[in-house]
Amino acid sequence: MHVYLKKAFAFILCGLLMDGALSQTVRVPFPVKRAETPDTWKSDGWAAIDRAKNEKVRRGPAKNVILFVGDGMGISTVTAARIFEGQLRGESGEENRLSFENFPNSAFSKTYSANQQTSDSAPTMSAIVTGVKTNEGLLSVSQRTTRGDHTSVAGNETTTLLELAEDSGRSTGVVTTTRVTHATPAACYAHTADRDWESDADVKRRKPAAYDAGFPDIARQLIDFKRGDGIEVVFGGGRSKFMSSMSRDPEYPDKMGERLDGRNLIDEWINKYKGSKYVWDKKGFDSIDAASATHVIGLFEPSHLKFEHDRPNDPGGEPSLTEMTNKAIDILKKNKKGFFLMVEGGRIDHAHHNGNAYRALSETVEFSNAIRSAAARVNLDDTLIIVTADHSHTLTIGGYPVRGNNILGLVRETDDNGLLEPEYRRDLNGFVRTTLSYANGRGARKERLDLKKVDTTDPEFLQDAMIPLADETHAGEDVPIFATGAGSYLVKGSMEENWIFYVMADAMRLGRR
Repeated sequence: MHVYLKKAFAFILCGLLMDGALSQTVRVPFPVKRAETPDTWKSDGWAAIDRAKNEKVRRGPAKNVILFVGDGMGISTVTAARIFEGQLRGESGEENRLSFENFPNSAFSKTYSANQQTSDSAPTMSAIVTGVKTNEGLLSVSQRTTRGDHTSVAGNETTTLLELAEDSGRSTGVVTTTRVTHATPAACYAHTADRDWESDADVKRRKPAAYDAGFPDIARQLIDFKRGDGIEVVFGGGRSKFMSSMSRDPEYPDKMGERLDGRNLIDEWINKYKGSKYVWDKKGFDSIDAASATHVIGLFEPSHLKFEHDRPNDPGGEPSLTEMTNKAIDILKKNKKGFFLMVEGGRIDHAHHNGNAYRALSETVEFSNAIRSAAARVNLDDTLIIVTADHSHTLTIGGYPVRGNNILGLVRETDDNGLLEPEYRRDLNGFVRTTLSYANGRGARKERLDLKKVDTTDPEFLQDAMIPLADETHAGEDVPIFATGAGSYLVKGSMEENWIFYVMADAMRLGRR
């Protein structure tokens, strides 16, 4: 039994409200953070109205913009993570709010791409950072580009907000828990006909003609980036994409780089920028002096970073998303003209694809922690913070579980008296079920498990899924946008996903194109 469950329910009949350990005759009310009455609901409601009326409207301009992208963080993920975080603190969870849910402005984002009803991360992030919707698999090029055709890129590049920020003299940064060459971060600086062309080895494997023509892979485009004085901060994973196939990884001696061109792009970064620094572990990260750092690249894994749940066991040590965000802001804010920073909680998406709600929710909580820290680190009178997702996932929250029921646990309902029923609810086939499940994915088993014999709160547990697939898919419903700071008042209503770009560009007064 996890510590947070014990904390959450210890005060309810000596912890009897734990999955698999409840007496069949016990009936208890749901655990809540405080006493609730009709008067408290009324007073809370009027207090919310008063706060909204008194909220300062910051119309800009914005010297700085921080864009937070929770990859795959749909509405159901926000709701479940909110409850999960509250229960970590020993609360019922439903009344909790993630940091960004306290932002004064919000909207819905329509995430379809130019040719997809349910989109992948490449066109969705491209829409967010260029203002132009495009097709599946394309990064910051228009829909006139054909996926996999390198000859169709020239002339169809769409300018990104990061590029515009560099042109304006601002500093820029990209922070992610994925490979820095992965779709979401890459859309900020690369223009390519295939999101999977992360290294030259990838290009050769997927499109030999593009490789033979010398079309630049994504890692190379990052190093060869020529706008302004170059990207100042890059934190994430993906070392192998930058290292020669003859180079041994510094953290895992049995792993090699993958580049075929013999180039070590990390060395090229160091040689390109005066006073630049490269780090690959927590010790190196901690040694970065933000006051003197100019251009810093931190690549903490050959591929993606560890999930937040697994990060403490990393051999070389990895900084958390919060730590990377704080360090990036401290480096970038030295520029008096301002900065643009993109921060991605990228492994929310990966955990969902695995059908693993525990890690998806813990990733979302850390994402919220990074946002809270960032908001406290800047002046919202001259900084716009936007939090959104590129797309959703098929996570569902179902049944009629009692208030305070473990969000990762089995469904317990209330009886006609509003008290906890003595038995778990069963479906028409006689099986108990969890509150969380997926519409498709790895959790679709040939034979149903008796979940009363399984610890569904275990971080390794895969939630039930309806349709069997090797990986759970994205979902097509709208995702939330939350905003605070200079220019945030423009985030409202139902918005096309690409409109997010225009909110940021308007706040930074970068002009109309």
